[in-house]
Amino acid sequence: MDRFYYEHTNLIGIPTSYFASPAFNLSPSPIHLNGVMEMNAPLFKAMDTMETSDDVANIFIEHMRVMFELDVKPPEGKRKSFRANFARLIKGWRFDSNRPEGAVMKGWAESRFGLPPLYHAQKITNVNSPAYMAYTAEKMHARFNNNAIYSQFDLLYEYCQYYQRRFGPRTGKYKLFRGANISGDEQEIIEKRGKLLWVTRNNSLVSYTSDVERADEFGGTILQTEVPFEKVLCFPNLLPGLISGDEKEYIVLGGDYISSVVNVLSVSKSRKK
Repeated sequence: MDRFYYEHTNLIGIPTSYFASPAFNLSPSPIHLNGVMEMNAPLFKAMDTMETSDDVANIFIEHMRVMFELDVKPPEGKRKSFRANFARLIKGWRFDSNRPEGAVMKGWAESRFGLPPLYHAQKITNVNSPAYMAYTAEKMHARFNNNAIYSQFDLLYEYCQYYQRRFGPRTGKYKLFRGANISGDEQEIIEKRGKLLWVTRNNSLVSYTSDVERADEFGGTILQTEVPFEKVLCFPNLLPGLISGDEKEYIVLGGDYISSVVNVLSVSKSRKK
């Protein structure tokens, strides 16, 4: 029996082994981080009164700005200290997810969902390995792990879930693509159910795209996966003006996914018809 996720704890009220499984992805249920919505009830009640997605996004951005003092100016004559900001970390992630910003975000996914990292600048085999120790040092980086940054990402996740339930696809899932180098780095094949149908294990946090023609930027084997709302932390245009949607990038929680290998040319042609 594969016990990779069995000993990991989380804050979502269901076993990590189930949340990380293909079974959850096929039949997902709503997920909440313990206490986050309750502690921020006025925010979600205020968003309920808004009719448009832009108004909802603006309320959320203002709440984050005030709650975490994201743009507070230092007293005159004093140097401004760096305050960790979820949007800045996401920008850093998009530039290179193997930098300290990426380690902090992978650490958040590990802490909240029990999803251990498979890779951060190097393959991570277990929690006692030098690679895990190096990752741990980066996720505790003083420049990026301050200002209650995990709490910021907790709120972003709950906001993302709220937003998708109100404005997202009715299917509750996205058809996404990722180019993978299946060599034991950020994805591993753990089962082959056919020549072109695999079960892949993803890093604790990983990027996908809705544009198949951009997927090969991540690797040579293009995989198509259905990702439920509950596995999505951030997607294009979730926060207009704050996080760019130009790259069509979805930041997705890891675990085991059923993925099919696709031919980029055939998918592109079918879209143009």
